[in-house]
Amino acid sequence: MKAKELFSKADSLRGMLTPLRTCYDIQYYHLDVKVDIENRYISGSNLFKFVAVDNFDRLQFDLFENLSVDSITFHGNKLPFERSYHAVFVDFPSTIEKGKIDSFTVYYAGHPVAATRAPWDGGFDWKTDSQGKPWVATACQGLGASVWWPNKDHQSDEVDSMLVSVSVPNGLMNISNGRLQKVEQLTNGYTRYDWKVRNPINNYNIALNIGDYTHVSELYAGEKGPLTIDYYVLKENVAKIPHLKKNAKQTLDAFEHWFGPYPFYEDGYKLVETAHLGMEHQSAVAYGNKFQNGYLGRDASGTGWGLKWDFIVVHETGHEWFGNNITSQDLADMWIHESFTNYSEALFIDYHYGKEASLAYVHGNRQGVLNDKPLQGPYHVNKEGSGDMYAKGGVLMNMIRRIIDDDEQWRRILRGLNETFYHKTVNYHDIVNYLHQASGIDFGTVFEQYVQRKSLPVLEIRKTADEQLQCRWITETPNFKMPMHIGVAGTPQKKFEVTSQFQTLPLKISNLNDLRIDTFNYYIGVLMQ
Repeated sequence: MKAKELFSKADSLRGMLTPLRTCYDIQYYHLDVKVDIENRYISGSNLFKFVAVDNFDRLQFDLFENLSVDSITFHGNKLPFERSYHAVFVDFPSTIEKGKIDSFTVYYAGHPVAATRAPWDGGFDWKTDSQGKPWVATACQGLGASVWWPNKDHQSDEVDSMLVSVSVPNGLMNISNGRLQKVEQLTNGYTRYDWKVRNPINNYNIALNIGDYTHVSELYAGEKGPLTIDYYVLKENVAKIPHLKKNAKQTLDAFEHWFGPYPFYEDGYKLVETAHLGMEHQSAVAYGNKFQNGYLGRDASGTGWGLKWDFIVVHETGHEWFGNNITSQDLADMWIHESFTNYSEALFIDYHYGKEASLAYVHGNRQGVLNDKPLQGPYHVNKEGSGDMYAKGGVLMNMIRRIIDDDEQWRRILRGLNETFYHKTVNYHDIVNYLHQASGIDFGTVFEQYVQRKSLPVLEIRKTADEQLQCRWITETPNFKMPMHIGVAGTPQKKFEVTSQFQTLPLKISNLNDLRIDTFNYYIGVLMQ
C-alpha cells in the first residue's frame, strides 16, 4: 500500500485559499528593490493596491521567513503583524469595507534563498559572466515569488498591472517584465530601472535579470499589428543575436497561427540571456540554451526533428499562451501549462516541417514518460503533479487532436481557448468543459484517466467464433469511454466509439494479426485474446 503524502501547515498556508486571502483582490503592485550583489542582499518595498472582496480587518500576504519584514504602513501609520512560516498576517485598525479600494506598503530586507540549480530550484541565481562581471537572475516557479518579494503568493490572483523598480550597481543593467519607463542614476553608486507591466501577470513570472547586457530590437508584423521584440544578451554574445532573431520569428509565426495573437502586445516580447536554462517570464523570457538548436544540443524525441530549432525559444515562448495568458488557479493544475506547451513544440514542427514530422516528434517523446503518478497534483498545498505533465501531456493533446480528426477544428479550439480564457486563471474543469463544448465530444473520462490517474487505458480485443471483433477499455476510471481508430490490413482505419463494456465492431476479421490499431497516435496498452 502506497504511503500517503504528508503536507505541513506551511504547505497549507501557501496553497490554501482561506478568507484571509480571498477577502482582497490585488489590482496593482509597485515593487521597489535594491540588489546588493556583493553581499547577496536585497532591500526595498512593495505597495499592495487592492479592492476589498469582503469586509475584513485582517489579511494574509506571503514572504519567506528568512527575509525580515521591517514595517507595514497604511495611511501613514504602521500596522501590527504576525508571522507563521512564510505567511504574514496583518491587522487593520478598522474594517475595510467590501468594494473599497485601498493600499498598504511592506518594507523588507534580507539574504534571499540562493538557487543551487535554477530554474528547477528557485531563488536568486548569483553568477558571473566570462569577464567576471555580475550576472544575476531570479527564477521561482513552484517555490513561489515570495522567496524574494512580498506578495499574495497564489496563482489564482493575478495583479492587473505592476511597476517593477530595480536598483543595481552602476555599470550593470536590469531587465524585467513589460516596458522600460525610466533609467535613473542614483546618488549611492546605483542605477534604478523602472519597468511597467500593463497586462495581468502571475507573481512567479516577475523577474529581474542583472548583467552587462547589450540590447537589439526589431518589429514583428503580427496579427494585432507591429510587435516589439527586444533581445538582451551579454555583450560578448552580440554576434549570436541572429540565431535568436531567426528562432523568435519562426516561433511567433507558428504560434500566432495555431493559438491566436501573442497575448501581451502592450508589454512587448523579450528574450533575455540568463546563466540558467530558461523560464517563461512573461514578456521577458529567460534564455540560457547557449545559442544552439535542440535542448542544449539534444533531441529528447530521438527523431532529429528537435534539432532543427532552439528548444528554449520555442518552449518558453509557448508558455506565453499556455501558462501566462491561461494560468492554472492552483499549482496542482500546472499540467495545463506544461501539457499544452510541450505540445506546442510539435505544432511548431507541424507549421514549419509538416504534420508527419510533428506526429513523429510526439511519438518519440513517449520514451521519456514514466507513468509514475498522476499529472495533476493535490490541491491547496502548492504541489504539482508528475513530471510526465510534459511529454505525456503533449501525447495526450496530440491524442485529442486525433480523436477530433479535423485539424481546422482543432486549430479553432486552440485559438478559442486563448480567446475565451484571455488573461484569466482556470482549473481542470474549465479546460475539459471547454474542449467538450467546442468539439462536441465528451472527454471527461479521458482526462480523468490520463491526468488524474497514472496508468494507461488498455484496449482489450477478442475475436468471436464467427469472426466478429469485440473490444472494451480496461481502466482505473469507471465508465471510461474514448473513441478509437481501428482498421483491417488494406483498408483505412475508422473511428469507433469504445466503452468499458464489450461491444461488437462492424469489422470481420479471420486473423488478429491483420488488425490495425492506431497505437502511433493513441498512447494505450493493447490486450488481445
